[in-house]
Amino acid sequence: MKQTAERYVKYVVLLAVISGSTSGILGRLITADSMAIGFYRLSMALPFFLIPVLLRKREALKAVPKRDLLWSAVSGMFLFWHFLCWFIAVKNTSIASAIILADLHPLIVMGITVLVLKKKIPVRAAVGVFVALAGAALVMGFDFSFAGHQIYGDVMAIFTAIAMGIYFCIGGVLRKDIPGDIYITLVFSACWLCFAIGMVATGTPFFGYPLSDYLWLIVMTALCQIGAHAVLNWSMRFVPALYVSAWGTAEIVSAPLLALWIFGEVPGPAKIIGGAIVIAGLLYYNYHENDTPGKRNKV
Repeated sequence: MKQTAERYVKYVVLLAVISGSTSGILGRLITADSMAIGFYRLSMALPFFLIPVLLRKREALKAVPKRDLLWSAVSGMFLFWHFLCWFIAVKNTSIASAIILADLHPLIVMGITVLVLKKKIPVRAAVGVFVALAGAALVMGFDFSFAGHQIYGDVMAIFTAIAMGIYFCIGGVLRKDIPGDIYITLVFSACWLCFAIGMVATGTPFFGYPLSDYLWLIVMTALCQIGAHAVLNWSMRFVPALYVSAWGTAEIVSAPLLALWIFGEVPGPAKIIGGAIVIAGLLYYNYHENDTPGKRNKV
């Protein structure tokens, strides 16, 4: 089973990224407050992991060291901030600005990996990440609004990237010791608790939203929470956090393709060229991410 997972995990990561790239579009379609979106997204997804763990793996859950439990809770808190900042961003600035700024998280992951975890990254792999980010900027046409009220959304998108990077790094460490279903349960539970407290603290209504909101929330839960975040957490047992983070930028390509399919938005030449650069950068990173660091390829 483990060998099969290791063989196909990179394909699974790509599918998860494509699934998660619907988040911005769905976030725009839902009229509910950002806090409510996060609360319902976690409320719908959590039972799929919590119930099986409590029924079948209660002893394994109890066996998780207190230190790992604490860090899992911290990871869930950063996931909460990632979601909250992201939903605020897409409601206050352009989707283009939100995506390109939020997808700076590979830089956060690389910084933590090198400076905090004291791990070396092959130079060629790092170059692939930077090339992908450059292509992402071209795809979005450097569409950073940073004007008027939209600056609030832009700043929230930057915080989204920071929270996502820290969340990935914590998961990359903990998933080496904690089984996937248990780790996902712990992280999602902590994230849900943060949203529940946030709902009460901010006075956000729990009910009264349009039926369409609930329907889109179901779709978002299936595609983004279960199909993307849960799968990406599972995958970090087999690939580094930087791999997951780097391939997360592929949504710069998949999101416009979805927009073409759903809204009929035809991408311009810059988006097509930028998308090709993103793909080239990611393939280059994928080829070199297992390079053995030597004197000439360390960062």
